[in-house]
Formats: sequence, C-alpha cells, structure tokens
Amino acid sequence: MNTVLYSFVVSGLAGLSTMLGCFCLFFHKSNQKILVGSLSFAAGVMICVSLTDLLPNAWQLFQNVYWYFPAFLFLALFFVVGVIFSMLIDKYLPESPKESGEGHRHLYRIGLISMLAIVLHNIPEGIATFMASSADQKLGLSLALAIALHNIPEGISISSPIYYATGKKGKAFLYTLISGLSEPLGALLAFLFLSPFMNDFIMAILFSFIAGIMIHIATYELLPTSFSYQQKRLSWIFFLIGFLFMFVSHLCFF
Repeated sequence: MNTVLYSFVVSGLAGLSTMLGCFCLFFHKSNQKILVGSLSFAAGVMICVSLTDLLPNAWQLFQNVYWYFPAFLFLALFFVVGVIFSMLIDKYLPESPKESGEGHRHLYRIGLISMLAIVLHNIPEGIATFMASSADQKLGLSLALAIALHNIPEGISISSPIYYATGKKGKAFLYTLISGLSEPLGALLAFLFLSPFMNDFIMAILFSFIAGIMIHIATYELLPTSFSYQQKRLSWIFFLIGFLFMFVSHLCFF
C-alpha cells in the first residue's frame, strides 16, 4: 500500500475508534446510574490523559527548547490559557435544546465542551500518527492502536451527556463522529500544510493548552454534574475506573 494512503487509513481508524464509545452507550437502556457512571468515568479519563500524557509530553517538549524555569513558565501559562478558554466556552455555549428535560439541561453543554476538547486533542494526534506512519509503518500502527484505545472512553464522554440531554441517539452519534473525524483531519492538515512547520514548541503549546481544557471540563463540569445525582460512591468508583483504565493503557502502549 502507498505510504501516504497507509498513513491516512491508520489515522482514520484511530480517530473513528471514538465511535466505539458511542456504540457502547447504546447497548444499555437509559437510566440514571449509567449516566452517573459515564460522566465520572469520562472525568477520570480526561484527568488521567492530562496528567500522564499531555502535560508530561508538553514538559519534555518545552525542555527541548528552553531551560527548566522558562519551560515551566510556558507550561503553566498555556495550561492556564486552556482553563480560561474552557471557562469562556462554558459561559457562552447554549443550554440544552427545549425538548430536553429540565434535569438534564446542563448535560448538552457538557457534551459540546467535551466534543470541542477532544477535537482539539485529536488533531495533533492525527498529525503525529500521520507523520509517524509516513516514516515507519510499524511505528505508526503501534501509535494508532494506542490512540484508538484512548479514544473509546473519549467517545463515551461526548455521547453520554448529549444522549441524556436530548434523548436522541442520532445527535449523540453525530457529535461523536465529528470528534472522530478530527483525527484524519489532523492527518490531512499535516499532509497539506503543517509538516514543515510543526516543531517541539508548537506541539508543547497544544498539549499544555488541551490539558488545561480537559482538566477544567473534568473538575468543573463532569464530576460536579455526576455528584449532583446524589450517588457519590458510584461517581467515585467510576472515576477511579476511568483513571486506572487510561493509566494502565498508557503503561502498556507508551
């Protein structure tokens, strides 16, 4: 297979694995325990990805360019910028559509913010997968498998709040699909424009910025909403399951 085509196929499959998280949700009937568990599970996933993947990678990339103290300042700066960006998005995004029940109105906005964060997360992943596959097909396949495993619970973090907010599986499917397609979009951008311009500093900015968005979503949206259903024990159990799932997958693949 042509190297460029192979790189696009690998990146596309890695991105579309997000849809598996969406499909998992649809095998169950709608009930509050599934909602509580999926919200807290998604929070654990996002925090773990940020702490074990995005921030360490950003730190290493900043250190490739700057000494210890300037690297730390840039890491902290763009992390805070990510948090502020997420807060602004949260403030100005619309509430749930009118057909949603009052108890789930806030979930629609959570789903939109999660989708935006994961789109921003998937684009640089798509760039990295495309570039790795172009240089070494085995390396690209290994990276794509690791990303695919990470993307499954990310699909849950989008589809679950959208589905419970609107009651529409089609809308949850569409929003999850958009996030999945952002991975091959990153590959396309790398092929057409970005390959000559990507460097350690730009990638580090992206990683620290996205980590800020994800941690804000997890701590100010997903977990508080899960706790609001008065099943805190269940929330903490699924939060730990989500965190440990991503931590173990990180140890196995990275």
